[in-house]
Amino acid sequence: MAKTGDKTGRLFAIIDGLRRRRRPVTAEVLADEQGVSVRTLYRDIQALIALGAPIEGAAGVGYVLRPGFFLPPLMFTADELEALVLGARWVEGRQDGSLSRAAGLALAKIAAASPDELKQRIDEAGLWPVSSRWRETDAPLLATVRAAMHAEKTLHIDYADERGTVTERAIWPAALAIYEEKQIIAAWCLLRHDFRSFRIDRVTSARIGDEGFGRRRAVLMADWWRQTGWDDAS
Repeated sequence: MAKTGDKTGRLFAIIDGLRRRRRPVTAEVLADEQGVSVRTLYRDIQALIALGAPIEGAAGVGYVLRPGFFLPPLMFTADELEALVLGARWVEGRQDGSLSRAAGLALAKIAAASPDELKQRIDEAGLWPVSSRWRETDAPLLATVRAAMHAEKTLHIDYADERGTVTERAIWPAALAIYEEKQIIAAWCLLRHDFRSFRIDRVTSARIGDEGFGRRRAVLMADWWRQTGWDDAS
């Protein structure tokens, strides 16, 4: 059972608990997470609502946070901050130029706005990801894939199989997974009429078409998770 200290910290923790869930969560679950009684949790919920938090639900049913609500920035614990530092430094070391620059800028903004004790924690985190060998030529390709994903436009690629045979594919890229040794596009393949995973190192060229996705990328992602998980392209 988690033990949250002062009431202010507990209220922020309750908001975090609601924000990371899409479905209503019961007072019993929230109370257990915070290490308090259900009666105390009910009072905390009412206090948050009085402060303007858009919480919907009722006792015995469950609570949910309406979309669009954001906590004030930089309400991080020391461990949360170290996790952000490590993740940002990992992205900063990648070959995707725009994301790498954005990670560096994000770290600088966090440091500039953090209290002195947390700012020192950033400098002294001692957490550095081990860089792997990435192809410099992947940078523009990664940017093209992300642009197609965000615009929900069909991506036309030339793709080589394990024997080196190249085929033309038209795909709807749903996600870009980045591993230490390889990067994979999870996509709906219009040639196979099914989900496939395409290794970035086998994509020899890519361009964004004018055709939109046949369904929203959020729906595509949900379908992909349900149907396949990670598969090899064929």
